[in-house]
Amino acid sequence: MFDTLLGLRLLTGPFPIIVYAVSLISLVVLGSRRPVRRWLPIQMLGALLGVGIGYLLAWLVSDVWNSFGVSLTPTTRLWFGLGVGGVGFALAGLWRARARRVVLGAASVVLFAFAGAVGVNVDIAEFPTLGSALGVGTISRLSLPRVTPTPAPSPTPTTPQTLAQTWTAPATMPKVGTVGTVTIPATVSGFTARAAVVYLPPAALVKNAPRLPVLEMLSGQPGAPSNLITSGNLAAIMDAYANQHAGLAPIVVIPDQLGAPGLNPMCVDSALGKSATYLTVDVPNWINKNLRVLADRRDWAIGGFSQGGTCSIQLGARYRGLYGNILDIAGELAPHRGSIPATVASAFGGSAAAYAAAAPVALLASGAPYADTFAIFAVGQNDARFGAASATVAAAARAAGMKVTEIVSPGTAHDWKTVQFAIRQAIPLLGDRWGL
Repeated sequence: MFDTLLGLRLLTGPFPIIVYAVSLISLVVLGSRRPVRRWLPIQMLGALLGVGIGYLLAWLVSDVWNSFGVSLTPTTRLWFGLGVGGVGFALAGLWRARARRVVLGAASVVLFAFAGAVGVNVDIAEFPTLGSALGVGTISRLSLPRVTPTPAPSPTPTTPQTLAQTWTAPATMPKVGTVGTVTIPATVSGFTARAAVVYLPPAALVKNAPRLPVLEMLSGQPGAPSNLITSGNLAAIMDAYANQHAGLAPIVVIPDQLGAPGLNPMCVDSALGKSATYLTVDVPNWINKNLRVLADRRDWAIGGFSQGGTCSIQLGARYRGLYGNILDIAGELAPHRGSIPATVASAFGGSAAAYAAAAPVALLASGAPYADTFAIFAVGQNDARFGAASATVAAAARAAGMKVTEIVSPGTAHDWKTVQFAIRQAIPLLGDRWGL
């Protein structure tokens, strides 16, 4: 019963429809106060004032204070304005009202604000279920099969056979993959990381499973590895791909590059922690020891969203011997932790030169030319702020010799709908490269 409640879908299905319907009914009831010709204009004035305040607050938060580091979409601004407008409508109706109507109006204030929040959530897809909204984890511990360590890559034969050509799915293979949390020790880096999340496709769950490609994926900041499963819908997208390819899909490992939701070590080794060493030494060592994966850099990808996207191009450009593929979803032009002076002081020892050298464009220029590296850059159509950065870094990657593909998610912004679209488009491209 409790698990069913936590699994309540907040983005689709009856929940948002019921919230909107109840809000509309409440609006009609509040607007029927007699005499209507006297009170309705007052309430409408309160609603218009509320909508104006809502749009003003959205503009200040998004475009002036930049509180979230992203520009709010027109749809989010609309829902914010409507929510505050509904609150204004309800408050205006409290003037000289009787006790029963005061109770109804006070309840409607909460309801209208909640309806606005539901609308915003539907737009950005941040909390797909009640469990994700409450921060209650629903991903269980993963039981890993025994595996032999990943062998060193061997020279590629003249006429290599792909996994799709050599693999036959057994009848006992599960229909879907599995997801669970694991602990990846920071043996070399000493980095304080939270539990990672691993996705194993159906082909990885059978006896004598084939060695598969690896996608090391990073969530944004603030955030946690589980966000890519809950908000990014990654497992379901991978299952859909595997269902069309005899159970074959990459093994996805989502480590923690932050240490805590509000931290940002920026995927470099610094006084904030050796995040880069953790992601490029400790995590790959654990993967090779515990999972049946392929060893060649061509079969490894690093990807991420927002701050994680910035990390993916940073690490992909710097550690070319490890990653042959990069998936940067709405990454930034440079890592940052607050203002540029604060960033330079906290992670680069006060050296502006060291900070400039850590920017993706600088890493790409210094590492060029890149041979046999495939980079995918994805961004939402309405994400003007990060879209410009994505285009700049993509051009730098192309100039550095990488094979580059750019993806634009139609009608979305800096949100999880963009992430879902990007993953759905990117996995087939990577799958072709991996021979899946």
